[in-house]
Amino acid sequence: MAKLDINSKVRMNSGYEIPLLGYGVDSATAYRNEGPSAKGMLQSGLARADLFFTSKVPPRSINYADAKKCVDESLAQTGLRYIDLYLLHAPYGGKSGRLGAWRALVEAVHAGKVRSIGVSNFGVHHLDELEAWMRETEEREGEGRGGVLSVNQIELHPWLARPDIVDWCEKRGVVLEAYSPLVRSTKMDDPLLRPLAKKYNKTPAQILLRWGLQKNFVILPKSVTPSRIEENRNIYDFELSEEEMRSLHTGRYEPCTWDPTTSTD
Repeated sequence: MAKLDINSKVRMNSGYEIPLLGYGVDSATAYRNEGPSAKGMLQSGLARADLFFTSKVPPRSINYADAKKCVDESLAQTGLRYIDLYLLHAPYGGKSGRLGAWRALVEAVHAGKVRSIGVSNFGVHHLDELEAWMRETEEREGEGRGGVLSVNQIELHPWLARPDIVDWCEKRGVVLEAYSPLVRSTKMDDPLLRPLAKKYNKTPAQILLRWGLQKNFVILPKSVTPSRIEENRNIYDFELSEEEMRSLHTGRYEPCTWDPTTSTD
């Protein structure tokens, strides 16, 4: 695989790039942290073009009217001229709610308020539903009116590799964002990780993050501890072999957080 470093990015279906490693904090309307997150980023001294800000329509607002309001509220809270990536936080609200919220995000892109859009916690059946709507809308209203699906943000790690969702997204060039890639620190003593950590003189957390990178996921290790944030970025001076990657294939389905991908509403 191509050599990766702290500046590595991947191009989304929208044409914009997203960093492969996100660290520190995950912003969303439901977390009520958009303002402080944006303020901290802007105070870094980096150019706006070098920053990447994501937010999400919260589960309770998965409908057209509320999603539309959420985008405007995010812009007001952050003071940003545009949001880099906006996601639907979960596949709730029923079919009409999901598709209505998606239409609101598509309109936000056309209005220049948002650059790229995607979903979070969508299972294959939710993705199929959205893809069908996008295709039908394009046929009825014209090219670009169905929107461009750039990201699906889901829980991903060796104990929840989700091959069905991953395969669906990879076939369509949809970027997979892995949240809880450290399994909420519940596997740090697992015998699968310890030998690799010893071999490469890394922590089990760094082995997990490297696994995610080599699976071509955008990884989102959440931390507010400076030393751990620093540790999370020191994963570019080693590479797991194909055999070692296979050794981390557990075939298990063990979410460590909520799992809306199975929702049938």
